[in-house]
Amino acid sequence: MTFNSVLFFFFLSVVFCLYWFVFGRKLRGQNLFIVVASYVFYGWWDWRFLILLTITAFCSWGSGLLIRKFSRHPRKARLISAANIILNIGILGVFKYYDFFAQTFADLFLGGKSDGLLLHLILPVGISFYTFQALSYSIDVYKGKIEPTRDIVQFFAYVSFFPQLVAGPIERSTSLLPQFGKERVFNYSDAVDGLRQMLWGFFKKIVVADSCALYVDQIYGNLGVHTGVQIMTATVLHAIQTYGDFSGYSDIAIGCAKLFGIKLMRNFATPFFSRNLREFWQRWHISLMSWFRDYVYFPLGGSRCSRGRAVLNVFIVFILCALWHGASWTKVLWGVYYALLVFPAIISGRSRKFKGVVAQDRALPTFREVWQMSCTFLLMSIGVVLIRAASFQDALYCYRAMMHLRLQDFPALLSWTYVSTSFWIVVMLVVEWVNRREDYGLPMKRVHAKAVRYAVYLLLIAIIVLYFDSGTPRFIYFQF
Repeated sequence: MTFNSVLFFFFLSVVFCLYWFVFGRKLRGQNLFIVVASYVFYGWWDWRFLILLTITAFCSWGSGLLIRKFSRHPRKARLISAANIILNIGILGVFKYYDFFAQTFADLFLGGKSDGLLLHLILPVGISFYTFQALSYSIDVYKGKIEPTRDIVQFFAYVSFFPQLVAGPIERSTSLLPQFGKERVFNYSDAVDGLRQMLWGFFKKIVVADSCALYVDQIYGNLGVHTGVQIMTATVLHAIQTYGDFSGYSDIAIGCAKLFGIKLMRNFATPFFSRNLREFWQRWHISLMSWFRDYVYFPLGGSRCSRGRAVLNVFIVFILCALWHGASWTKVLWGVYYALLVFPAIISGRSRKFKGVVAQDRALPTFREVWQMSCTFLLMSIGVVLIRAASFQDALYCYRAMMHLRLQDFPALLSWTYVSTSFWIVVMLVVEWVNRREDYGLPMKRVHAKAVRYAVYLLLIAIIVLYFDSGTPRFIYFQF
C-alpha cells in the first residue's frame, strides 16, 4: 500500500475515523489501534515482512529492559546493547548486502560463478528505516538518554507507526516514543495543517517527481541513443525527481502524523537553496544524516581528534551513508565523491557555517548567493550519475557524453514533456523559496483571504488528479 494510491485514501479515512471516534478515549486503545493499523498497512506488501518487523521491535524493546536491569553492571549492559545492535544490523546485512558481497567474492575469486552462493532474498520495504529507528532506542537507553518503557504496545507503536514506517523520517526514541505515552486529543488546527502539508507532498511527488521520471527513465533506460545534452538534462531532472519524490513522501508522512496528534521531525529544509555542500547535507534527509552524525561520527571522535582520524571519520560516515542507499560499488563511489568534497572544509574549519536560510531578511538572494547555490547544485548533480546509472560503465559513459555537448542538440529540449515538466519545477521552487522560512512549502500563513486559500487548494487538487496515474512509480526510497 503506497501513499500515492486510491487504496491509501480509503485506508486513511477508515483509520482516522476509528482512531478518534472509537479508540480516542483511552491511551492504550489509541496505541493498540495504531499498531494494528500499521501492521495492516505494512503487511499489504507481503505478510512475511511483518515477521522481521516484529523481531526487530521485540528484541529492541527487550534489550532496553535488560540494559536497565543491569545498569549497575556496565559490562553486562554493554554486551546486551552490542548483542541487539549486532542482531539488527545482521538482519539488515543479510537481506540487503549478502548477495552484493557474495557476488563480489565470486567475481574476484570464482571467476564470476555464483551458483549456489546467492540467496536472492526479497528486500523488505523500509527495513533500513525501522531498523535504524529501533537501534536509536537501545543506544539511547544504554547512554541513559531515555528510560526504557515496559509498555510493549507503546514501543511497537513507536517502531511501526505507519506514516513514517516505510521511508521515514527516522525518528529518535527521545522525541517520538514519549508522544505515545501521552493521550492524544484531536486538534483541528493541527489536522488542517497536516492535510495542507500532505497536499503539498502529493504535488511534489505526483506532478513534479513523476513528470521528471518520464524523461529520466527514457534517457537512462537507453543511454547509447541519446546525446550528451539529453543525458545532462536527465541527470539534473533526476536530482529534482529525487527531491520531489522523497521530500514529497516526507511531507505526506509528517502531515499524516499530524492527523493522529503525532509530530514528526522535519526531513528536508529547502536543500536546493544551500550555499555549499556542507549546508546541503544539513538540509537533505536530515533524519538520516543526523542519525549518522550522532551514532557514528561523534562516537568515532568527529573532528575533535587528529587530522588523519578526522578525515577517516568523514569517509566512514559517507561510505556507510552510501551503502545505506543500496549495495553497489557505484554507490560506494558516490559516497567517496561527496566525502572528498566535504571533508576538506570540515577539517580545515574554513567552510562558512551559514545560520538560517539564504536571504533571511530579503526577498531575493544576492548575486553571490545565486552563484553559491548554483555551484552547490551542480556538484550535487554530478554525483547523481553514480546513484542513477545501472553500472560503473554506464556512469563513465554519462560523464564522457556530458563533456561533449553540441549546440545543435539543445533544440531537442523544446519538447512538450520537457517544457511542461520545467514549468512545474519552477512552480515548486518559487513556492518553496517564498516559504523557505517555514517548515514546508505551503503553510499559507500570508494568505488571509479564505476564498483565496481554498482556491489554491482546489487548484492543486485538480492538478494532482490530472497528473495522477494508477500505474504511477513507487517512491524511490522504498528500495532503501
